[in-house]
Amino acid sequence: MAITEFTVKWVPSGKTRYWAEFRVGLQQRPEPEAARTIPHDSCSPRAQGSGEEDNSGGLLTQSLIEAIDIEWLKSITNLPILIKGVLTHEVARKAVEVGVAGIVVSNNGGRQLDYTPTTISVLEEVVDAVGGEVPVLLDGGVQRGTDVFKALALGAQAVLVGRPVIYGLAANGERGVRRVIEMLKDEFELTMTLCGCPGVMDITRSHVRTECDKLHSML
Repeated sequence: MAITEFTVKWVPSGKTRYWAEFRVGLQQRPEPEAARTIPHDSCSPRAQGSGEEDNSGGLLTQSLIEAIDIEWLKSITNLPILIKGVLTHEVARKAVEVGVAGIVVSNNGGRQLDYTPTTISVLEEVVDAVGGEVPVLLDGGVQRGTDVFKALALGAQAVLVGRPVIYGLAANGERGVRRVIEMLKDEFELTMTLCGCPGVMDITRSHVRTECDKLHSML
């Protein structure tokens, strides 16, 4: 029974702990106990040495990215480790320094903290900080094919789609999900055509204009 997905989530509850969730292939679903809570004293080395809670509301801060945690994760899985919740240049650089395989620019739906910046507005900052050393993915706000186009133009390697898929599922089950993905694909291809891009590699920074570009043009 091969493990196809391994995620470790920080749980800001009464006692600081890591929650390890194992998912296996659809052919052989795990028993409920397969998703288990790892006791505080058997977590990563850094978690063992601290009894403090994380009250960041799920937004990743630089203090949560430590090389000792990444090394621990690498010791228990061969899967690539990506950091999700990165919104600033500083955190992006820290993530690269500790050896992650990729970065997901995300504000976790904007539910934890009011006035959190939109992910598309900070994407270029994170991409510039990473400098091509690891892939950067965009999560949040992707509802049209044009959103996919803009993210790729600003340097993302891919996007994550959440709510539209859930809406499609609620509306028409599996067919609804397929239709949502088809709509995004069709809109994305149409945008590429109208922008003169025969392929994804032809999408460049010059195809979008941001607020910063407008300000520079006024100087």
